[in-house]
Amino acid sequence: MKTLKEYLFEAKEQQKAIAHFNVANSDMLMSVFAAAKEVSEEAGEKIPLVIGVSEGERDAFGVTQIVDYVTSLRNEHDYPVFLNADHTYSVERTCEAIDAGFDMVIYDGAKISHEENLENTKKVVAYRNEVNPNCLVEAEFGFIGSGSSIKDEIPEGVSEETMTKPDEAKAFVDASGVEVLAPSVGNIHGMVKSGNPALNPERVASIWEATKTPLVLHGGSGSSDEDFLAVIRAGISLIHISTELRVVFRKSIEESFAKDETLAPYKYFKSAKEAVQKAAAERIRLFWGMSS
Repeated sequence: MKTLKEYLFEAKEQQKAIAHFNVANSDMLMSVFAAAKEVSEEAGEKIPLVIGVSEGERDAFGVTQIVDYVTSLRNEHDYPVFLNADHTYSVERTCEAIDAGFDMVIYDGAKISHEENLENTKKVVAYRNEVNPNCLVEAEFGFIGSGSSIKDEIPEGVSEETMTKPDEAKAFVDASGVEVLAPSVGNIHGMVKSGNPALNPERVASIWEATKTPLVLHGGSGSSDEDFLAVIRAGISLIHISTELRVVFRKSIEESFAKDETLAPYKYFKSAKEAVQKAAAERIRLFWGMSS
């Protein structure tokens, strides 16, 4: 099986993107995995998948338990499913995920100074090199807000002026040693009620040309299909989806409670799992170039 890094470069060459879905429990995880297998059967190839868990999500699972869970799926089904320690805000917790055997980790220093962010990212890369060389280290570089939530308006500070600049991105990649970069290109975390801002494929292309580093789109939920396809063509090879799945999961459970007073979780989770699988499958088809 190819490494995640190989899959990312391959996706870029083919102008496709790998779907990255955040999951909060085993029901969401199995629904997303079922979606990947469903679309893979349609495509006639095993489409790679990345499972993401934030600090809170992996605490809910158990740090080593989620690694075991995803590894068992990979081995049992001989399927390219990978695990990412999404948005981690301390060096210690990032290194914890490296120790546990995650395939990728994201050290998020968006709320501290550039100098401290760079210094901490270098510490994470150095630790990875010693402990788990196959683990990719990703950095988010540029302001895109925070929180997988429904927002009333675009977060303050998100603008063209705060988008990632190609020369600064290259300098950060070169100095830190990260292999994957999540830039600010019009994207935001969460979904805005009035509509998310437009993505900027020209900025994506410029950052790719400057860094030649796999690029990740964080905050994919709420963007238009046209924008997704444009940034994929420009160089994005991994796209994060979280809020969309949380919305359909919660809505389906609420509808189940409105119809039925059953106390068995596997019964009222059934429609939620189906809704998550449907939503995830639609995103995988789009990102893999299988939708018109």
